[in-house]
Amino acid sequence: MLERAHRSLEERIEVGRSCMTRLSLGLPALVDEMDDAISEAWAAMPERLYVVGRDGRIAYKGDLGPLGFDPDGWERAIAAAVAS
Repeated sequence: MLERAHRSLEERIEVGRSCMTRLSLGLPALVDEMDDAISEAWAAMPERLYVVGRDGRIAYKGDLGPLGFDPDGWERAIAAAVAS
């Protein structure tokens, strides 16, 4: 099933909020602007796992996915970022 694109930033934020509630991730999430500038700048293809520290700097940058994913390393980086 093809999903329709968000029509406003408010709609995008509400969908993000709904996903966070349903997934019960327990960590903050950010929503990109409607122009997807962050997605474009961070080269989402191929996928990478990131952790952004409280200081706004990259605390963890994973290898190219999905074969380069290191869930344990990513989890440790999340724990360290949350603890700081």
